[in-house]
Amino acid sequence: MENAKVSKSNRNDIRPEPFKALFKGLIAACAVTALVFAVYAILLTYTDVTEKNINLVVMLTVVVSVFIAGFNAARGADKKGWLWGMGAGLLYMVIMVFIKICAAPDLNFDSKTAMLLILSIAGGGLGGITGINVKR
Repeated sequence: MENAKVSKSNRNDIRPEPFKALFKGLIAACAVTALVFAVYAILLTYTDVTEKNINLVVMLTVVVSVFIAGFNAARGADKKGWLWGMGAGLLYMVIMVFIKICAAPDLNFDSKTAMLLILSIAGGGLGGITGINVKR
């Protein structure tokens, strides 16, 4: 009968599950963002809703999306959920900045972008803390 212990070399190998969970979380976050933005665009177009609250909608959408990404990323990790969550938040912002550059090449890093970056990292970290502590 073989010994059930894991060899030292196998313990240090990088497991694919955290990266797979991170990828799934980013897909879910981008899907939530696209859905909320599409619904808000339809509301702006066909109702009396004004653009007055667009910054609030964007910030809330980012926080919820990166929370989802961080939560999912941390669920695939064994420890340091906050770090996986913050990484998910940072990668989410990289994706959003890339999309913004493609849509409007005159990207400027202003206070709104800085605030979204901070919210993304913090929201992802909170999602990661929550995700790592939820029973599987």
